[in-house]
Amino acid sequence: MDLEEQQTLPHSPFAQPIRCIVKLGGAAITCKNELEMINDEILHKVAEQLRQAMISSSQKPPGMDWSKRHGASEICCNPDEFKDHSVIDCSPFIVVHGAGSFGHFQASKSGVHKGQLNKPIVKGGFVATRISVTTLNLAIVRALAREGIPSIGMSPFSCGWFTKEKHISSGDLSSVAKAIESGFTPVLHGDAVFDDIQGCSILSGDVIISHLAAYSKPKYVVFMTDVYGVYDRPPTEPDAMLLKEIAVAEDGSWSVINPMLQNSVELTVAAHDTTGGMETKISEAAMIAKLGIDVYIVKAATSHSLRALSGVLRSGIPNDWLGTVVRSSR
Repeated sequence: MDLEEQQTLPHSPFAQPIRCIVKLGGAAITCKNELEMINDEILHKVAEQLRQAMISSSQKPPGMDWSKRHGASEICCNPDEFKDHSVIDCSPFIVVHGAGSFGHFQASKSGVHKGQLNKPIVKGGFVATRISVTTLNLAIVRALAREGIPSIGMSPFSCGWFTKEKHISSGDLSSVAKAIESGFTPVLHGDAVFDDIQGCSILSGDVIISHLAAYSKPKYVVFMTDVYGVYDRPPTEPDAMLLKEIAVAEDGSWSVINPMLQNSVELTVAAHDTTGGMETKISEAAMIAKLGIDVYIVKAATSHSLRALSGVLRSGIPNDWLGTVVRSSR
């Protein structure tokens, strides 16, 4: 969504602003070098932190995953726990996740992101990509449900979303807004979708968040990744420096204001990543910041991510917090 589109948004289906949109980075919740392997320890911790941020009660609510886990003989949660339990007061959050080791391989192998749906390999890859990303989506929904979060999986393809030149050309949010209004937590994901020009494309989770933020007007947005934030070069390099604050101008350009840098920032994209990697994340975070919404980029399943999720950073960024805040220069 470009600037002109944001300035002429149609009526929002959201009755009131939501509290937060959370992006679960694929590299954080999956083992990115192992095909379709979830990082169960990180996902469990992320789900636990989301519960702590979203549900005010100190007591963990009853779990909502009433199905058997793979290899288990009994269902995960006990429905009978609901009989004497009070109504759950859950803050309005939207969760969006990336694909990580799910979907990227299938999409890049078949060229789904390049279109030409008439080719058998692309059509097969489209199906394979959607099988993979919806498998991950279900696993995340179940992890949140086990923590007592009323999570609902929602796929952009199934909601009728279309792209045009990697931007959303049609993204009806009425189902998402209805889920929020009904007390659910929508869980969306990067997906293979139809494209107005090239037939099909990959819609990244980062682009989805920008679209959601423009309409739902969250108080803040949290990007959870596998590193502590944005660095001036690949974080594996010995002299890599964490960028604490990025300011976004009205024209969408951004600059690092803490720390002050002498050299330019080097952004990298993994060879199999069909969504644009860190460069896309920063550009979409900048688009959100232009709306006056602070974006926190932080390492998942850490004390720093819990602080970002809880909203305490809105009153000020403490010196001991590790992460990157992207905000409007205004």
